[in-house]
Amino acid sequence: MTTKPWHGSHWPESVPHEIRGYEKPLFTVLDDAARDYPNAVYTLFNDAGRTYAEVKDSADRLADFLASRDIRQGDRVAVFLPNLPHYPEIIFGILKAGAIAVTCNPLYKVEELHYQLDDSGARAIFLMDHPGFYPIALEAVQQTDMETVIICSVKSHLPKIKGFMGSLLGKIPKAKRHEPGHLLYDQVIRNARPQPPQVRIDPVRDPALLIYTGGTTGTPKGAMQTHANLVCDLMCLEEWTRFSSEPGAPFTKAQKGGAHTFLGVLPWYHSFGMTVCLLMSAFTASRMVCVPDPKAGKPPFTELLKTIEKQKVTIVVGVPTLFSALLNHPHIDAYDLSSIACCASAAAPLPVEVLRQFEKKTGAVIFEGYGLTETAPAIAANPTNIEHRKIGTVGMMLPNADVKILDIEEGIRELPRGEDGEIALAGPQVMPGYWNKPEANAEVFREIDGKRYFLTGDIGHLDEDGFLVITDRKKDMIIVGGFNVFPRDVEEVLFSHPKVAQAAVIGVPDPHSGEAVKAFIQLKPDTRATEQEILDYCKSRMTGYKRPRQIEFRDSLPTSLVGKVLRRRLREEELKK
Repeated sequence: MTTKPWHGSHWPESVPHEIRGYEKPLFTVLDDAARDYPNAVYTLFNDAGRTYAEVKDSADRLADFLASRDIRQGDRVAVFLPNLPHYPEIIFGILKAGAIAVTCNPLYKVEELHYQLDDSGARAIFLMDHPGFYPIALEAVQQTDMETVIICSVKSHLPKIKGFMGSLLGKIPKAKRHEPGHLLYDQVIRNARPQPPQVRIDPVRDPALLIYTGGTTGTPKGAMQTHANLVCDLMCLEEWTRFSSEPGAPFTKAQKGGAHTFLGVLPWYHSFGMTVCLLMSAFTASRMVCVPDPKAGKPPFTELLKTIEKQKVTIVVGVPTLFSALLNHPHIDAYDLSSIACCASAAAPLPVEVLRQFEKKTGAVIFEGYGLTETAPAIAANPTNIEHRKIGTVGMMLPNADVKILDIEEGIRELPRGEDGEIALAGPQVMPGYWNKPEANAEVFREIDGKRYFLTGDIGHLDEDGFLVITDRKKDMIIVGGFNVFPRDVEEVLFSHPKVAQAAVIGVPDPHSGEAVKAFIQLKPDTRATEQEILDYCKSRMTGYKRPRQIEFRDSLPTSLVGKVLRRRLREEELKK
């Protein structure tokens, strides 16, 4: 592999520039963990643990069951669940049957779920036994290719006494009634054999997961992630992530077999939570705490803090809004968070001030990375050696990955180092394309120097050391009197204000300059601020055309389920006004 700009003095010692051996089925990740650490705990849920041997047994049985329902290689099977311990068993079971797992947002409404099931052509679906989720799924499967519905109850994955008392007191969620012909997950497991069918997987070409983009840029599209895409990403992350047991000690790869506990707080239907938490915990044979509702407790996120303390969580994979929420929790000082060894942040830019305050408050370290659903998702990250990371960047390209910065207008011409342009990515992590969307594929892929590059729609540049700096999304750019304003620049200043917890910036119509900058601000608990106070703060820190002309205070800002602030929603609300 040719030496790249990021292969310099900041490149982590002993991390190879290129890895090999990722062309294998994704389900071998579970099989290897169960072979080497059969008694190690994989999933933790309400104090009940399931070992790798137990999860593999259930996955093998589910694969046998799916084969008995004529689910063939390449068929799609949907998963409409929150972060429950059933999830890994189901995902690996689908893969062992040779099928493709379609992960669905558990908070989808009927129309949204119907679109995804219809577009993917899913023939089976796993869903939660719940008075809210089940009726939505019932309506959504109408007029689709759906043939098999499997209902999952949390009772069988609770400690026996909790399951008994929950049933007795009516605290376990359950739909009012089940439709005839729908199957119960526990019965399916009991009746199936732990003998998955023999399937021949082409890891490079065969999709393992069909994960739909969040819809923040238009109609959701299913990103096909192949077995090799995902295994490559896991191998890169394992090589990249290094731990030091104490100051001055050498950095080594994560120890396998139960040395670490992941906090399963990000939704697993999303690429970030799926790869960097659910799959990575299995790849390292680590424990994973299942968190179906991160906001549980009074005030919100209290139960999450309790979980970190009780389960001695060592790895937190999160988004900026999660770290901000924990940081601003009024009782954070009451909990022992010293077990945390490493935090990873991605999916949205991490405000520098949030990173600094969180690290100061907890003693943990946050390493920011970058990726998209289309890249499986991790493709760049800051070194996990504090000495070499660069706060304010998303790090360097991971092994095997490549990046070019192209002109924003056409996405064809490569720009000089340091100049902002559209980020284009290549490598074995990059998807082969969107499901049944040839036009969309033609728009986002470019053949350059014999490589196939994916146009991300993100704007950024490589700095002098080869670190990738994300400036903003191309479509979020604001043009004020002919000058380009990137919302992220303004938001970073707002986040540095001591009273600001969350901030988002959009462009609004202006008769004089075409567009003007408007800021939406969520203040920290028990604080007050005036519009003029914020404007004065910005005036001393930003040039004139970048400064907000309007400030709107909100109790909360609209976010996606993975924590991205939805500027699109704010723009829509402004247009309605």
